[in-house]
Parts: sequence; structure tokens; C-alpha cells
Amino acid sequence: MTVRKLAVFLLLACLLAGCTQQTDPAEAPPVGPAQNEPASTPDVETTPEPPTPDRDPPQQTVSEPPADEAFVRIWDYIPTIRIDLRYTTAENFTGEVIYDFSDAWLRYGTVCKLADAQEHLLEQGYSLCIWDAFRPAEAQDRLWAVYPDGNYVANPANGYSGHTRGDTVDVTLVTETGEAVELPSGFDDFSARADRDYSDVSDTAAENAHLLEQVMQECGFSGYEKEWWHYSDANAYPPELEFVPPA
Repeated sequence: MTVRKLAVFLLLACLLAGCTQQTDPAEAPPVGPAQNEPASTPDVETTPEPPTPDRDPPQQTVSEPPADEAFVRIWDYIPTIRIDLRYTTAENFTGEVIYDFSDAWLRYGTVCKLADAQEHLLEQGYSLCIWDAFRPAEAQDRLWAVYPDGNYVANPANGYSGHTRGDTVDVTLVTETGEAVELPSGFDDFSARADRDYSDVSDTAAENAHLLEQVMQECGFSGYEKEWWHYSDANAYPPELEFVPPA
């Protein structure tokens, strides 16, 4: 048998024996998505959104400082200062209550200078103590009626006192914890010991009075020669005839 005939014979034998089998469609590997399953969504490259800039923090309302001529309560601006208003009680030279409010008030510009003085004294272990600050016009009238001596009480007819202008304060020196220190005299002492000579008082009293005077002058105040406790702002304000601090 020739080679060609042999090859044909073997091919026919293979076909008859089922050597060549076709794949069952049910067993064929799936092409594409499986039945009843959603087709996968192709990845899509997206451009990220730019980050949202941070919002500005809420603005806090900052109140403007008062005008220099405005009347303010001293404790609101100098919380470390001591207050002992003598004319709100009978503990003064008249023996009478001169005004019925217990808070010390001054012009804002004067309070700023007083705050500087208090800061300097605190650094040295001392504090200011206020005996008198703003004095309403009617209170000055009452003082003049009780003690009409122009050396110690301003005559309202001549333009009132610096206390009625709100730029004058009567102060003493105490320790940082509020203890009294030795000074030439008490408040409203109209003797020679009250003046700024200091030659007739103890060395300790003179030293303390000099310290108070030095600090107050450096911070913009001038003293009254006959009263070591009396200081006026170098910037004078006009007399205030209407304002009365709340009781």
C-alpha cells in the first residue's frame, strides 16, 4: 500500500472511531460576563477636585478703647488696685457720707497712666490704694459747705476741684497684699505732716512717700504741695457737672 493510501486510510479510521471530538457548547469556557452578572465597569481615571480652602476663622469683635475723656470704672482696667473710698462712708474729716457710690471712677486717659503706676509699684511689692477719685459736682459743693478753706477744698465758684474733672486721685501706698505701710499722715490730715516737706516725719514714712511721688510723676501725674496723697493728671480735663456714677 502506498504511503498516500495509508494516510487516507488512517484518517478515515480516526473519524469513524470519534477521535476528533467537538467541545460541548455547555462546557465551553465563558466569553465575556457570566450570565445574570452585571458587566464590570471599566476603571475611569478621574481628576481629583482641588481641596476646599480652609474657611477664615470667625472674626471676634474687639471693642474700641474708650476715648480719653470718657469716664470708666477703675477696677475694670486695673483689677489689682485697692479701693478704699473714704467719702462713701463717714470715715473722713467731715464725719458725713459725701457720695453714695462705692466704685472709683476716672477719665480713661488718667486710668491708663494710673495703670502704669500700679504696674511699676507691683514690681517692687507695693500697690496703690485709692481714697478718692472722681467726685461729682454736688459732692464738691457739700465739701465746700462743710470746710470752706481753699487750701484743702476747692471752691466750686472757682472752677471746681480736679476730682470733679475726673483727672485727680487721692492715693496711698500699701503692700501687694493690702497691708498698710508707714506714710507721713492719714487721709485729710491738714497738719504740717501732710505736706511734701517730709522733714518732720520718720525716715520710713519719708522714703515711702518719695517712692509714691517718684512713680506717680514718672507716669504723668503732678502732686499737690500740701497733700502728699493728692495727684492730678498732667493732661487736665474740664469739670464734669452732670455725670454721677451709679450707686
